[in-house]
This record gives sequence, C-alpha cells and structure tokens, in this order.
Amino acid sequence: MKGVHAAIVTHFDAELNIDHDAVAADVSRLIGAGVHGIVANGTVGEAGSLSREERRAVVETSVGAAGPAPVCAGVSAATAEQASVYARDARSAGAEGVMVLPPLLYRADRRELVEFFGSVARSADLPLLVYNNPAGSGSDLEPGLLAELVREVPSITAIKETSEDARRIAQLVNLCPEVDILVGGDDWALEGFCAGAAGWVSGVVDVFPAECVRLWELCQVGELAPARSLYADLLPLARLDMTPKLVQYFKAALDEVGIGGGPCRPPRLPLTVEEIAAVRHAVAQASRARLPSA
Repeated sequence: MKGVHAAIVTHFDAELNIDHDAVAADVSRLIGAGVHGIVANGTVGEAGSLSREERRAVVETSVGAAGPAPVCAGVSAATAEQASVYARDARSAGAEGVMVLPPLLYRADRRELVEFFGSVARSADLPLLVYNNPAGSGSDLEPGLLAELVREVPSITAIKETSEDARRIAQLVNLCPEVDILVGGDDWALEGFCAGAAGWVSGVVDVFPAECVRLWELCQVGELAPARSLYADLLPLARLDMTPKLVQYFKAALDEVGIGGGPCRPPRLPLTVEEIAAVRHAVAQASRARLPSA
C-alpha cells in the first residue's frame, strides 16, 4: 500500500440510499488524478451505517471503477466472526486487501488481539491492513504491540497509524521494516512522510487529490520547501480530519468544490452555519494550491 490512498466517502441520494453512480464517478476521478489506491468502507465511508449487502456493493462498485488500482476494504466489527464475514464478502467483490480496527466495543489484551487479527486474516485470505485509531476504536495499539502482531500474524502487510503522534511513524518504520507504515491522520502527513511512512490513507485526498499526490511526490524527492508551502495551504482542511465530524466536513468540502458529497446517514446531522463557514474557509485556502491540471 505504498503511495496515496483515498479513504472515499459513500455517496447517498436524497432518500439516503447508496448512489452507486456517484461512488463510481468519484473513484474514477480520484484514480484519474493520480491517486494510487482506494480504501472503501472506512471511517470516512460511514461503514458503521452500512448493511452487509451495502458494504459488499460499495466494494464491488469501487473495484469496477478503479481499474488496475487496488481497492482495500474496511471490515471492522465487534467480533472476528463479523469482521471475517465482511472480509470474505470484500474478497469476493474484488478487494485486494482488508483494513480492520481492533475489536470494537471491547479492549482486548495482547493474546486476544493476536487471535482476533489472526482469525480475520485466515478468513480473508488477503493482505491485512491493521488500523490503529484509538479515538475511533477505544483501543490504542502502541508500536511495540503492533510489532508483536506483525510477528504473530504473517498476513499483516501494512499498518495505518492514526494515534495523532507523528513520532510513532519513525518508531514503527524501525520496528516493522517488513510492512508498509501508513499515515492515517491528515494534519501530520508531512511529518509522517519525512519520518519514512510508505504511504497515506486520507480524506483530504477526496477533495484535492492531485495536490495530495504532489505533496507525496515532493517529499519522496526531498523537495521540502515547496512541500511545506503546499502543505500549509492544505492544512486548514486537513485539521478537520481528526474530529468526530470528519465525514460531514469532507462531504461538505466536496459540495464546495462542485463535486458533490451529499448527505450523511444518522446519527450524523448536517453541519451548523459556523461549521460550514469553517469548511468554506479551509477549501478556499486549499484552492490556492490547486495544480493547473486539477
């Protein structure tokens, strides 16, 4: 999972049914802008509000629109059994990998985590992206524990680090050189790239894909001055990522740039006037960095 991967939104119509045409168009747009891969049914994709059948359908639509680019499917759940069901569905729909948080609603210990991730990996029969998001899951997989999981579960090929501690990227790169360490938070992407991250799973990419790919490319060749300038313009929007309302914010940002994000399913409600103003300010700032071809 090297490079820039878009954590896509799930588009809904006015009746809150999945708009598969919009999902497909969005995936095609992102791949056309140079994004290296797609992550469907993650936090930004409102996976928790999707049924089993809807999850599979979103993956199938994404795979169909992504062409040769890889699609990784979120399969997080409270139990290994349920996550495994989602994982098998994702594989049958064409996903090339699965992303999974630790068990939801329960703080598992080391022994339980090895069994949980191992069980999902065996059922999926696909590369496993372990997703560490303490705010989202209630469990913090610290670098030492993640290194143990990598040793115990050979199917783990990537780690999405979303603890908000950029220092962990370098630590994980050193502890787990055999797997791809991915930045999972948009407002410390530059720091993560410079610390050796192999890639980025991002919501800002949904709105400004070419610019995010450019940021990645600049960091890869050590062009840090233009990278910092570009990053400064993207940061106001990136700051909205590590918040409970990131889905509403990114869908509203897509509305602002004319692509259309559309509504969210409850319990998410529309943004307030003040929140919309913050999105507009962030989009205006990021638009300064828009590439000529974007």
